[in-house]
Amino acid sequence: MSTATAAEQAQSLTPAAIRAAHELIKPYIHLTPLLTCATLDKIASTPQTASALVGTPFEGQAPATPHLRFHFKCENLQRIGAFKARGAHHALLRLIEERGEEEVKKRGVITHSSGNHAQALALAASTLNIPAFIVMPKISTPSKIAGTRSHGAEVVFSGSTSIEREAVVAEIQSKTNAILIPPYDDFNIICGQGTTALELEAQYTEKSTKSLDAVITPVGGGGLNAGVATYFSDKTTRVFGAEPSFQGGDDCRRGLGEGKRVEKVSTLTIADGLRTPVGVLNWEVISDKRKVEGVFSVSEEQIKAAMKLVVERMKVVVEPSAVVGLAVCLFDEDFRRRVQEQGGEEGWDVGIVFSGGNTTVEAIGKLFS
Repeated sequence: MSTATAAEQAQSLTPAAIRAAHELIKPYIHLTPLLTCATLDKIASTPQTASALVGTPFEGQAPATPHLRFHFKCENLQRIGAFKARGAHHALLRLIEERGEEEVKKRGVITHSSGNHAQALALAASTLNIPAFIVMPKISTPSKIAGTRSHGAEVVFSGSTSIEREAVVAEIQSKTNAILIPPYDDFNIICGQGTTALELEAQYTEKSTKSLDAVITPVGGGGLNAGVATYFSDKTTRVFGAEPSFQGGDDCRRGLGEGKRVEKVSTLTIADGLRTPVGVLNWEVISDKRKVEGVFSVSEEQIKAAMKLVVERMKVVVEPSAVVGLAVCLFDEDFRRRVQEQGGEEGWDVGIVFSGGNTTVEAIGKLFS
């Protein structure tokens, strides 16, 4: 995809496109709940300790005193346990509209993914009776591999980087002529993921007379963040992104600082769904300050601390990737000062997308052993 083409496509990413996607996929997805947690609100609204700021640009300064009220969009309870079911169904339904059911069935579809998009496309293909080939890194979570295979997809293993994955995809395509449905860098994928925001806003406004102050989502390939930002692009709600910092996993944050998309990422962060670089089309959206106000990053320990709080205080099972947004709200002093300064005494109502819950008891035990 050329930069010019991405720029042109970004112009077509509108709230109307998100609404149209939602109408198409509604029969195939769950309306996931929007939960609150007064305990987490209280914890997040408590200033951090002075020791927590040691080694940061805010060392020696008074900690921020933000007022935060969370609204958690629980995509961990979506079909296949992640928001990816939205984009996969939308992309496959649009592909059938464009190419015809006969051609798509004859050729089949292919993608590469560490797990959640893999399971999502496998489910969508099974539902619509389309053959599917899924390229997965050898180090993918066993439960995600099993989940993908359970829907009848043919799983082929690869190395962990996006370059290694794409090489195996090309090899299979040369043999099968399967049609690629990208995991994140795709117009229809982005529109499907953006339906998360449409539902989140509708569920929030059922109980509130005002708009959400902000929404924060994880950023891996960027499909979810770009879709959410697209939906809110004509509204007052601010959109932010969150990434893991481990081994350069914060490519989007770094790219925004440098004014240039980072093309390669090689990280083994525990947030395994966020190990990929931001896609070209997604970058066009996320790098537009009118749509995404900023992207923040958090450490492995901060991700684990946020995950522990969600499991213990909310009794909700999430994977590490799902809680990077919450971790930013809890630990990123720059973000917390922004809430304090812009929200004042009233504070902010923040929508947080729990992107997925595809983990296992063994994996959680290993994380916290």
